[in-house]
Amino acid sequence: MQSAYLILALAAGMFMPVQAGINSKLAGMVDGAIPAAFVSFLVGTIALALVLAVIGQGVPFSRAMPAAPWWYWIGGSLGAFFVTATVILAPRIGAGAMVALTLAGQLAASMALDHFGLLGFPHIPFDGKRLLGSVLLAAGVYLIRF
Repeated sequence: MQSAYLILALAAGMFMPVQAGINSKLAGMVDGAIPAAFVSFLVGTIALALVLAVIGQGVPFSRAMPAAPWWYWIGGSLGAFFVTATVILAPRIGAGAMVALTLAGQLAASMALDHFGLLGFPHIPFDGKRLLGSVLLAAGVYLIRF
């Protein structure tokens, strides 16, 4: 089962530059990055609604709304920022630099979340191996971009 998760993660990563390219092309048709991101999220919302309908699972808003802290609800806005940023970045800096830089940001935030055990992530201390990985990734970003 662990290999299935690794394949899923690889596929999700492979779709990122494809999505950015598609959404960047869409931005030219709908007059901008924000309308393109809106269309992208609308289509994604419809796709998820269809999946929920097929598997017979609803979303229990009436139970979740009063029980969840306010910040549980901002994930979609973070996703909207990410998608809009990739729509803007992809045609300007290229897919390689966009992915490398967003990956560097993801890695930095991930290591901080792990180190402090925030948002339910297991506590994984920042150590020399992680520092080396970060330095190597930064070097890769530099080589890809410049």
